[in-house]
Amino acid sequence: MNLLYGIGFAAALLIALVMTPLVRRFAFWAKAVDAPNHRKVHSRIMPRLGGLAIFIAFIGAYFIVSPAIDTLKADVVFGLLVGGTIVVLVGALDDRFDLSPKIKLLGQILAASVVVYSGVTIDLVNVPFGDGTISLSWLAVPLTIFWIVGVTNAINLIDGLDGLSAGVSAIATTTILVLALMMGNVTVVLLCTLLLGSIIGFLFYNFHPAKIFMGDSGALFLGFTLATLSVLGFKQATVVSLLVPIMILGVPLSDTFFAIMRRWVNNLPISAADKSHLHHCLLRMGFSHQTTVLIIYGIATFFGFSAVLLSYMSEQQALWGAVILVAVLLVILVVGAEFIGIISRTKRPVLHFLNKVRMKTMQRMTK
Repeated sequence: MNLLYGIGFAAALLIALVMTPLVRRFAFWAKAVDAPNHRKVHSRIMPRLGGLAIFIAFIGAYFIVSPAIDTLKADVVFGLLVGGTIVVLVGALDDRFDLSPKIKLLGQILAASVVVYSGVTIDLVNVPFGDGTISLSWLAVPLTIFWIVGVTNAINLIDGLDGLSAGVSAIATTTILVLALMMGNVTVVLLCTLLLGSIIGFLFYNFHPAKIFMGDSGALFLGFTLATLSVLGFKQATVVSLLVPIMILGVPLSDTFFAIMRRWVNNLPISAADKSHLHHCLLRMGFSHQTTVLIIYGIATFFGFSAVLLSYMSEQQALWGAVILVAVLLVILVVGAEFIGIISRTKRPVLHFLNKVRMKTMQRMTK
């Protein structure tokens, strides 16, 4: 089985390496390009549609190795492939024609509905205290669709620097892969292996200085696939372990949360575009393009490590570990967000409070 995983990874990697230059030429021919403007970091016209190369590599590698594996959940894989095709088509059309947000959202909901119809839903939540379980019943379907659509858009939001979205997605995929190996989930292990190979092959052309952007076709596909894989890995979970997929996708989800808070604080529509995402803030602090990307890779790796650590704990350890870990992460996120000005450059209540405490402490020490 490990040999098949290795063959699948190598096949996806090679297909992505071969297809990306071809897709790049096609993007120029189809005029699916990204022109620079006041919100963009790049300074020259760049081809989009890189997601097509990732998708073709993923699909191609799957059909190469899947016939040799008879334990795959065929209906679930079919739902993922059909839903993935829908979001890639929607993203590709947006890369070329700039679709309206409503049309893109409808496409994402349709893709998520296909996955749910194939049997992928968040079904049960086991209560950490006691022996009972809570059945989500009719809430399972809308909750799963909300999760898939939310993560899909979160990955799209961080796609602002060369290699950023692809690299963060690769780290999240690796984390899900490790957890799937721990649980012996063959379907998720294979899909993660193929996705990881596809992303790494594309990253050869997408890391700074990029030769091609993944565009919405790539960002939506990666977000959609990661959301679906996270549900597949944690369909029936304790309340504590429900934190695991959130931690795995900590960077895009936290950036999305801060974007919503930033627009609320500044009385702007939630859908309003701005230039204050995490990567924008780090660039303003003086970090180079490549250093900024590597810093965010480090943050994503920390989130992924935390998710794996939480999964290794026993149920009782995980309960207390989750409380401590969440508390530490919240403090780091809030202080870090105020420090770099991701919500507001002027309103920093927590930092001001900590500064007052520090000043009072120093005054007492000098008396």
